[in-house]
Amino acid sequence: MKSSSPRLFGDTSSRQIRLISFFTVSGLIFLFIVAGVISSSETKYQLSSSMLHDWITSFSTEAMVYGMGTENHYFTQVLPEESEPPAFSLVMFQFITSVKPGDIRSLLGGELPGFALYDAKIHVAGEGTNFTNLPVESAPPLDDLLKEREVPTEKLEIQDSKDQVTPPLQTTNGKKVAFIYHSHSYESYLPLLGLEGEKNADLANDGKTNITLVGKLLGEELEDRGIGTQVDDSNMGALLNEKGLEHGSAYDVSRTIVQSAVASNDDFNLFIDIHRDSLRAKDTTVTINNEEYARTVFVIGEENPNYEKNLALAKELHAALKAEFPGLSRGVISKKGKGVDGIYNQDLSPNAMLIEMGGVDNNLEQLSRTVKAIADVISEHYWGTEKVNK
Repeated sequence: MKSSSPRLFGDTSSRQIRLISFFTVSGLIFLFIVAGVISSSETKYQLSSSMLHDWITSFSTEAMVYGMGTENHYFTQVLPEESEPPAFSLVMFQFITSVKPGDIRSLLGGELPGFALYDAKIHVAGEGTNFTNLPVESAPPLDDLLKEREVPTEKLEIQDSKDQVTPPLQTTNGKKVAFIYHSHSYESYLPLLGLEGEKNADLANDGKTNITLVGKLLGEELEDRGIGTQVDDSNMGALLNEKGLEHGSAYDVSRTIVQSAVASNDDFNLFIDIHRDSLRAKDTTVTINNEEYARTVFVIGEENPNYEKNLALAKELHAALKAEFPGLSRGVISKKGKGVDGIYNQDLSPNAMLIEMGGVDNNLEQLSRTVKAIADVISEHYWGTEKVNK
């Protein structure tokens, strides 16, 4: 239903409204130029640049194109036929208040402490995924990351029988082409630590029994499918402690690990950063064919200028999981801005990915099934790409 309010770009016969449109767009272009100048200046201007950047980029691309289209109709030809010019009243409201109509996060994000952590873009929503159950990244104290519990051996054994491995039809001939690492290696699972049913999710961290077990399982499954894989199990908590850094610097430290790996082997083509979500079982567990799986989420760093390639890969893998294991993938999201890394080292390769594997309540059997599913779709992608390249 079309708005009955005056429209900024809809009534081109009104000279007054066109003038407002022209000056608004001109003002925004001027602000872009100012932002560029500020961002290239000294550190003391960086905060102002960031605020200005956040404000400018809050406007939709379509609104900007419609604005330029008031002076040159060629620009609007790239827009979908069904799209409509934004209402003048809504644009001016957002221009003045920085509150985006229809998006409550723009109203609360700057007022509630920690609310910005939920400020992500959902590119593909898996079954049940919405803004209330986006992946949550916990930030425990460094002392908690250094703890190493003594865990009973049976907690680390997979009860499911090992599948008979069929020799792969094709291999990488001894080359290591996939690199698996863990920027938050201390992230663990309550059942692995003998804490199944524990209400305090923050206890799911450990310096020894943690997400690296999942990374090793994935490495084995990729090897079984002919993809040579190297798994890094560095103790990130210990490395952060040695360098006098906190949790927020984990991606900087893991970046050096990836760069070192690339320097020693230029065959690496896939980079997989494995994480664990902090949400509970109801959001991170799904039953497929009477078997429980730990659900996954693909996270993209939107502050990487070339993030579209990482996004395309994540969407492809999500679609493959959806087709073969309905409900397993919770979707594809991207993050940027305050409170998050925003790049996740994905600028190092178009084939870099960050995968959240389950949550704090998932056990090793659920994770093992998910690992096999992930290995299936990654190997299908890899061999499909190799075939196209050849």
